[in-house]
Amino acid sequence: MADDDTAHTNGNGHEENGLVPEIELIIKASTIDGRRKGACLFCQEYFMDLYLLAELKTISLKVTTVDMQKPPPDFRSNFDANPPPILIDNGMAVLENEKIERHIMKNIPGGYNLFVQDKEVATLIENLYSKLKLMLLKKDDVSINSLLSHLRKINSHLEKKNTRFLTGDTMCCFDCELMPRLQHIRVAGKYFMDFQMPTDLRYLWRYMLHMYQLDAFTQSCPADQDIVNHYKQQQNLMLQNVKMKKHEELETPTFTTSIPVELDLQDE
Repeated sequence: MADDDTAHTNGNGHEENGLVPEIELIIKASTIDGRRKGACLFCQEYFMDLYLLAELKTISLKVTTVDMQKPPPDFRSNFDANPPPILIDNGMAVLENEKIERHIMKNIPGGYNLFVQDKEVATLIENLYSKLKLMLLKKDDVSINSLLSHLRKINSHLEKKNTRFLTGDTMCCFDCELMPRLQHIRVAGKYFMDFQMPTDLRYLWRYMLHMYQLDAFTQSCPADQDIVNHYKQQQNLMLQNVKMKKHEELETPTFTTSIPVELDLQDE
């Protein structure tokens, strides 16, 4: 297992000894080098949640990557067959995504404020990822248009709301859920199908620009090569008839965090 020290934040906290609680998040490592951050959506989502709390100095965050292709013996003995993400709080391991969310919300200082209740937004962003997977599998106009329609709904919501984030001007759990999925759409969609988000989705691009400027996203974001490799390894997306021109394991990691040059959003 490898420690990622980019997300350690310390400060005055709530415990009697004056130290903030240390939370460890175990995430999947890259399937390319087995050390850097992998392309697991849930791992990035909880990384972002906890990073925001670390920035507020309510916790100290330690992030550890584990190579699931060669998990170390202590990982197997401690967590059986449970894959990351795994949250460790005061020696207690929290497994399974729903339990991790509940633990952050109810047991971690400041976590409650991240979990905004908004049924409209919850409905708006659900099923977005399944539409990406369907598009990569089907590669037809129906699946492409379904994904585009969903993105347009998110764009319309952001236009109507006219705030930096989904529910207001501060980030919440929904942003930590949505943005990693948008990144996968950008990177995997472009690589496998030359799919690009239309520039007329101005409010969606503005949203992504705001997210790209935040450490919570950039520190948790996997490399483009890891996102591509993630989909190559999925059994249902073995692109046997497609010539793979690149070998991700030979490339220097890159991160797509740019905005189309024709969109002038810097002052918005």
